[in-house]
Amino acid sequence: MGKKEAKTNAMRILDRNKISYETISYECSEFIDGLHTAELTNAPVEQSFKTLVVQGKSKNYYVLVIPIAEEVDLKQAAKVLGEKSVEMIHVKDILQVTGYVRGGCSPLGMKKQYKTVIHDSARAYDSIYISGGRIGTTIRLNPQDLAKTAAAVFEDVVMKDSRPS
Repeated sequence: MGKKEAKTNAMRILDRNKISYETISYECSEFIDGLHTAELTNAPVEQSFKTLVVQGKSKNYYVLVIPIAEEVDLKQAAKVLGEKSVEMIHVKDILQVTGYVRGGCSPLGMKKQYKTVIHDSARAYDSIYISGGRIGTTIRLNPQDLAKTAAAVFEDVVMKDSRPS
């Protein structure tokens, strides 16, 4: 018998809400970006999402869950969130604001429940991949279950493709 994996806050919340999920562990001792994480876990890139935290002009924090290959559109995010403007929080503030480290930030189980927006492309999939709440852990779950558990809404908050079609 292997040693039992320690649960993260994100996993405890999913367990408490009786949400079905799968954890995928990978070898990694420091921050790597979502594309490398997807590669290590064999997760489809288009189903892999990163967790970003922004702060509005009102000083409120918000969580954005967007595809790993995309960039957030801060103007669009501000509009969706009802803020005049939003900006990414500084890397040095991630732990203090969320309780998570960079690269291990899950939209579930932060210090506080912040208003959360999941990019609407997530609705196209039966399951998506998000951070499990620590570096080296990914969670695969249904996007509707994530939205319900995080009290999130689905909206488009990424940059429009600037390449000519």
